[in-house]
Amino acid sequence: MADTNAQDSFGARVRSAVLWRSGSQIVAQLVMWSATFFVIRLLAPADYGIFAMTQSILVMFSLLNGYGFASALIQAEDIEDRQVRQVFGLLLLLNGGIALLQFLLAPLAADYYNQPVVANMLRVQSLLYLSTPFVALPTALLSRAMDFRKQAQVNFLSSLAGAVTALSLALAGFGMWTLVIAPLVLFWTRAIGMTVAARALVLPSFRFLGAGATVRFGGAMTLSQLLWFVQTQADVFIGGRVLPPHQLGLYTTSLFLAQILSSKFIPPLNEVAFTAYARLQNDRAAVIRSFETATRIIMLVSLPFYAGLAITADPLVHAVLGEKWLEAVPIVRVLALAMPFVTLQILFAPAATALGRPRVQVYGAAAGAIVMPAAFALSVGFGPVGMAWAWVLAFPLVLIVTAALSLPIIGISAGTLARAILPGLLASAVMTGAVILLDRMVPVGDPLLRLTMLAVAGAGCYAAVVLLIARSTIADIRWLVLRRGGGPAPA
Repeated sequence: MADTNAQDSFGARVRSAVLWRSGSQIVAQLVMWSATFFVIRLLAPADYGIFAMTQSILVMFSLLNGYGFASALIQAEDIEDRQVRQVFGLLLLLNGGIALLQFLLAPLAADYYNQPVVANMLRVQSLLYLSTPFVALPTALLSRAMDFRKQAQVNFLSSLAGAVTALSLALAGFGMWTLVIAPLVLFWTRAIGMTVAARALVLPSFRFLGAGATVRFGGAMTLSQLLWFVQTQADVFIGGRVLPPHQLGLYTTSLFLAQILSSKFIPPLNEVAFTAYARLQNDRAAVIRSFETATRIIMLVSLPFYAGLAITADPLVHAVLGEKWLEAVPIVRVLALAMPFVTLQILFAPAATALGRPRVQVYGAAAGAIVMPAAFALSVGFGPVGMAWAWVLAFPLVLIVTAALSLPIIGISAGTLARAILPGLLASAVMTGAVILLDRMVPVGDPLLRLTMLAVAGAGCYAAVVLLIARSTIADIRWLVLRRGGGPAPA
């Protein structure tokens, strides 16, 4: 009876964490998207192309910022004040060094891309790293306590501050500098808010005796993130050297649209999943059930999104971004085909890492670091559309490697995984056929009206099919949202 009560209590905490983390992410992203799409309409593709050049450098150095050391505090069964102070010390040293390094190397990046303004942008962006210790440590402590409510409140306020800044600067004519300054406001607002919310302003310790476990875990996480950088930023690194800023801007903005779900909504859910798996690591059956349920729900939600993005790319780009972005339509359409593989691949890391096997994430990232740069190097000659096809043709290989490494550790078979994906895949296929048929039978000239008609019809068709073939998953979702109709917690 005690075990049942404990399981129910833990399930309720997971449910609350998911609702606060995903719910706040939805609200925060709605705020940010409202500003982002308005800013996209004001700025030119070349502005985004030059900004993407700085992002490739920024992302690379950001992967050295020590978040993996903070994550070690979540994965550990017990922690002491000494470990918290040591992690804070590591974060301060790493990020101070990274900020200085980027400031000094900025001219080299500008020379590589042959864009002098890149140096000045990178120097200003180096201030971002100094906020990281005051975000990473309190976030880890709040996540360990599964207190995602405070995180949600801070994330919303910081997103609002960033959105208001972006809109104000774009309207004031700051151009590409809008994309530099707005994130600074967002991150520093988040740093102050997280530190206050977690009461995590501690004295750092620069004596690292006894921090071996933390360093090993954080080192493996950092190595996997560096390899992930090679995998995901090789396109901009290669394309920025070959493509003009206009074409690079079309590609990176298309990738932003295609990755909205996988980069904005799945990572927050993975944060909750990592904490939950870490608390369940001694109950392998519970881990298996949780992973299977999470995969089934996430793929049921994500697959129709990607299918809908592919078939409505034309009216979507026309209505949301404007006519000067119409060249992005074929790029968005192709990238949408690759994103289901990306989404599924990133679901494995939290489970394997929480079970004490961060090397799996390293090996999977290493596969991506080999496959994706080669694909981009071969495809860049075909322009932005060619680089989009590189995702479709090459990323499934990365998924296969990651799954082969992860499934035995989690304890789930490939057949069970396929059955978890199947309902969303079948329903999305039916929806796609119905929407394409409707679009051909009822031609609508106005882009916004056409987009609305196809979206409403697709959502209705998908919901009807899901109700027929995936009622158990609907019950899980109802439990997650309402805590009724689905029996006990899925975990």
